[in-house]
Amino acid sequence: MGQFEGKVAVVTGGSSGIGRATSLVFAREGAKVIVSDVNIDGGEETVNMVKEMGGEALFVKTDVSKADEVKALIDRAVDTYGRVDSGFNNAWGLGKPASADALQSLIGPPHECEEDIWDRTIDVCLKGVWLCIKYEVQQMLKQGGGTIVNTASVLGLVGLKGHSTPYIASKHGVIGLTKTAALEYSVQGIRVNAVCPGTIRTAPIELMMDGDPTIEDAFAAQHPIGRIGEPSEIAEAVVWLCSDAASFVTGHAMSVDGGWTAQ
Repeated sequence: MGQFEGKVAVVTGGSSGIGRATSLVFAREGAKVIVSDVNIDGGEETVNMVKEMGGEALFVKTDVSKADEVKALIDRAVDTYGRVDSGFNNAWGLGKPASADALQSLIGPPHECEEDIWDRTIDVCLKGVWLCIKYEVQQMLKQGGGTIVNTASVLGLVGLKGHSTPYIASKHGVIGLTKTAALEYSVQGIRVNAVCPGTIRTAPIELMMDGDPTIEDAFAAQHPIGRIGEPSEIAEAVVWLCSDAASFVTGHAMSVDGGWTAQ
């Protein structure tokens, strides 16, 4: 039996990348998984992958920037499986369909940032995490506890010239929100932590590299370990933070960054 046998995990941003990998690790460890995303095809594909490995999962389309949709997500989990033991709040947004041009629109100093890009990034990456915590905690208080992990970033711990101003601001906010929530709910049996990935081989990073090995080499050079990370490496850290093995860990922003922030 897996360490999450009989438990229920909600994963936002589960259509690909870190969210998909984490859904699969939760399922490997026996959890029933609720996969959510705005990308229906990708989310359903993740669910099918869970089922192919013998796990149990369902997909719920959710825009985490909208309170009614987040509440409906948690309600669906409870209606279907009776509880929510772990929440992985991982969704993020570009403010427009993913493409190399859309990613480029995020890059630049504060005075060049467009208001719509700022608003959408903060709405999804920060407000969305708050809304997920809000409704996850309401359920966890009823059932006597649970675990929450939020996706921050190494760029929630440090700045980076020429990168996305709203993204960096949102990820710093996620860490502050994580610490505050941990202090609020620890005595009620709810642990709240964050993961801070370095550069990970996800769809946006693949778009930025565009098959150019020199770009990947440049990304790799930022990490003392000498390479970029894989989604499964973040997934393993997330599931560990949600497990009983991490029972004394709360309010922690865990760097999983190949040594980036050790420099």
